[in-house]
Amino acid sequence: MKANSFDLESYFTRIGFSGNASADAQTLKRMMCCQLFTVPFENLDVQAGMVPSLAPEELYAKIVERGRGGYCYEVNGIYAMALEVVGIPYRFVAARPMTYAVRRPKTHMAIVASIDGEEWLCDLGFGGYGLREPVNLRWLDRDIRQEDETFRLSMASERDYLLQSLVDERWKKLYEFNLCEQEWVDFEPANWLNATHPDSIFVQGLFIVQQHQSGKAVLNGNRFRYFSEGRVDESIISEKDIPALLLSCFSLVIPACSTPSRST
Repeated sequence: MKANSFDLESYFTRIGFSGNASADAQTLKRMMCCQLFTVPFENLDVQAGMVPSLAPEELYAKIVERGRGGYCYEVNGIYAMALEVVGIPYRFVAARPMTYAVRRPKTHMAIVASIDGEEWLCDLGFGGYGLREPVNLRWLDRDIRQEDETFRLSMASERDYLLQSLVDERWKKLYEFNLCEQEWVDFEPANWLNATHPDSIFVQGLFIVQQHQSGKAVLNGNRFRYFSEGRVDESIISEKDIPALLLSCFSLVIPACSTPSRST
């Protein structure tokens, strides 16, 4: 994915990244954490009846210039553009979400970055269960602690990796992926499916996540949860109060063309 007009300094300003950026593991982690803490995972465009554009220049304008977020193709896409400018090699991989009751196609986008012979799974776009920093693909069958979250990476088959998260003291399957490299255009059908199919969670209602240093804020329909230092505060938000919550907690404004529908 390329964007000829990509301005790395403006991107760094948007995500609050300061200091030197080099093609190393520390920069990879710092960039991911900074973006996670400033750019929300959100589906406001889908709720407004739009299919999010994956054109690099429009993606850059949405997230960097207009201060918006997006779902996996958008937040991972802008991160990949920044990696390219910094000089960190990467590949897109297609992942099969495992959080549904039925088997789903490989509609999720993730990134595998390569640094000094090591490969790192980077994913800023798996919503409320997402990684908080890169995971080395050699860290198999071990607990990977990231703040209050715990993950595990294992081999589901000879070539397929499985990422899990510890939820309520039980391992929850998140997604499977392999290292077959995908092109940016390969995700256009998945983007259309997620933005238009009635069974898509992004079509069914609001789904917004903002990671922060001690936890995360999650709005799913009208159910708002705030996770911080092992505690969870939960409340039901009335429809009239959603715009104020979006602005105060997620720095988002509902697109003028529509009002998002809600799920319960």
